[in-house]
Amino acid sequence: MGPGILNQVLHCLPRIQDDNLLVGMNTVDDAGVYQLSENMAIIQTVDFFTPIVDNPYLFGQIAAANALSDVYAMGGHPVTAMNIVAFPSKKLDITILSDILRGGADKVLEAGAVLVGGHSIEDNEPKYGLAVTGTVNPKKVITNSGAKPGDKLILTKPLGTGIICTAIKAEMATHDIEVEVSRLMATLNKEAAAAMIEIGVHSCTDITGFGLLGHGLEMAQGSHVNLIIYAKDVPVLPYSLEFASMGLIPGGAYRNQSYTEGEVNVNTGIDKSLTSVFYDPQTSGGLLIAVEEAKTEKLMLTLEKRGVTEASVIGEVIEGTGKIEVK
Repeated sequence: MGPGILNQVLHCLPRIQDDNLLVGMNTVDDAGVYQLSENMAIIQTVDFFTPIVDNPYLFGQIAAANALSDVYAMGGHPVTAMNIVAFPSKKLDITILSDILRGGADKVLEAGAVLVGGHSIEDNEPKYGLAVTGTVNPKKVITNSGAKPGDKLILTKPLGTGIICTAIKAEMATHDIEVEVSRLMATLNKEAAAAMIEIGVHSCTDITGFGLLGHGLEMAQGSHVNLIIYAKDVPVLPYSLEFASMGLIPGGAYRNQSYTEGEVNVNTGIDKSLTSVFYDPQTSGGLLIAVEEAKTEKLMLTLEKRGVTEASVIGEVIEGTGKIEVK
């Protein structure tokens, strides 16, 4: 669902007042955070979607990694997970569902969490994801509203997964391309989160369905700052620009662009295909981190030591009123 429609719906819900609710629906953060004690808060999140690759096991891994990501984005550690399943058991071989669940279970295990159950329904189209509970120290919650002027912006994974998945569905992508993008989407943000926790950062969000510019705008508006994105420094998946130039762009990219209109300025000299990548809805994308300039080099080195080798410094934070400029 696009960010514009989602905002309209959420505005109809009552605002919850609870002193222990540290992060709720009053902001546009990645997950909810509820304090249990002086040193313990829980992070709660949920995510599920339809298959984006043909391999059931890989789909399960990707969906699980995507759901776990919100906990990492807020500086937390996943503790438990529950399966969310919709499946046409009378139309598809039940072994397909077994492979999906096995992929998800393996990714939960890799995260160091425990799979504790779930819920399933009959549906005409398969859907899979997780409800995840994590823990975090209440004093160390990382939100998307803490960016400060002078911070540098770091993106930990390249963009373009939505465009490439569209090409896969159109049978325009090779098997090698599908394997590479699946590997990226199935990669947990666990090590990236550990690096930012170790160094200490001001703000973070994971880049998923609203794309780099949609989630970046949430950070800018929540932090009451402006973001500058340097287009040439943004990591982009090979072939995503080629597919975008062929018109293989998911509908979500257009919804993201419409939602940010008037708040995001993309300089006229930037290629339209690259602009499409910046709006591209990501599945299990990387973390967008705002860190003070003095810590930037150390964070980049720590990310590399932890195996996060595709991270890049893509911009900076300046004083402002919640807008983005892409140069």
